[in-house]
Amino acid sequence: MVIFIGVTILLSSIFMVLHRVWSGLAVNLLVLAFITYIFKNTYYSIDETTLQVKCGFLINKSIAISSIYEIRESRNPISAPATSLDRLEIFYNSGNSVLVSPREKMEFVDHLTKLNGQIKFKG
Repeated sequence: MVIFIGVTILLSSIFMVLHRVWSGLAVNLLVLAFITYIFKNTYYSIDETTLQVKCGFLINKSIAISSIYEIRESRNPISAPATSLDRLEIFYNSGNSVLVSPREKMEFVDHLTKLNGQIKFKG
């Protein structure tokens, strides 16, 4: 995703500089700053009872680990607090889910399943 976004912004910015479209270039720089902020401020933390999912100022979810019943690997491209398309979909409560993309997926799953032995993992 980073490569696709970067190439798209770079190519359109080059076009805008060549054609002196400064307002478009300014918009590209703002979009780049926003995307960088989101990527730098997307993280997941696990304590004894809670999974915290944070994505900048857009998403801040606290999920009780005891309410998680399934984790599946996913490549679903819908908007989510995930910075990669190599994702995990976490199902909790009665049908709620969230897509995440931790760097170390299996360690992340192992940590959650150690805290809640009822979680089913479908890889």
